[in-house]
Amino acid sequence: MKQYKGYLIDLDGTMFRGEEPIVAAVEFIDMLNTKQLPYLFITNNSSKTQKEVSDKLNHLGIYSTPEHVVTTSIATAKYIKNKKQNANCYVIGETGINKALQEEGLETYSDREYDFVVVGIDRQINYEKYANACLAIQNGATFISTNSDVVIPDERGLLPGNGALTSVITVSTGQMPTFIGKPETVIMDEALSIINLSPEETLMVGDNYDTDILAGMNAGMDTLMAFTGVTTREQLSKKDRLPTHQVDNLSEWIERI
Repeated sequence: MKQYKGYLIDLDGTMFRGEEPIVAAVEFIDMLNTKQLPYLFITNNSSKTQKEVSDKLNHLGIYSTPEHVVTTSIATAKYIKNKKQNANCYVIGETGINKALQEEGLETYSDREYDFVVVGIDRQINYEKYANACLAIQNGATFISTNSDVVIPDERGLLPGNGALTSVITVSTGQMPTFIGKPETVIMDEALSIINLSPEETLMVGDNYDTDILAGMNAGMDTLMAFTGVTTREQLSKKDRLPTHQVDNLSEWIERI
């Protein structure tokens, strides 16, 4: 069986569900460290900073440093900066996306015309935020969304994701956003450049076919589907393209590392 030189790993539904670690997640990461294989956690969650994500993983017993984490916020901020230096952004989102934009020198001034509307998960979303975003897009701002996930795995079940929030603006303006997170290649290209491996050398691990697995496929990588989160075996059976590997949980993969 092919031996991979590095791993890109989803978080929600793969490493943890809400505040509970997924079966074998701790052992899986421990084995990667034992084998001295590089890995990065790739998350579409734009609400947290790298340090916050890393702290949560360590609290759950899953070894991580901030440098192990690539968030869609970081990929979004770099994407916008490459499009326009010092761009002014109207932001719907939480700490992660706001900090990432600030660190790239991007602005959020309300007294200037907006260059971009940026939408990330926002659990304090309200009508006025939606209205301001729609007005900015109508006035010419470019519409960016951190990710298209319509649901988020949680210990309570599947909750509305950023894709669901973003759809309100899409319906109201008639404009589709540019999505940055999985399954798009923007975040994957960023991760591969950090891990310094080719797509052929790297395995993408995730629980959601429509984000994690398609992201790996779109980036030219082999993929590992773990049935611990969003996608079920029945749902997967209806897909035309299948993951390279499938496991009920990551304990089945540990001996193959």
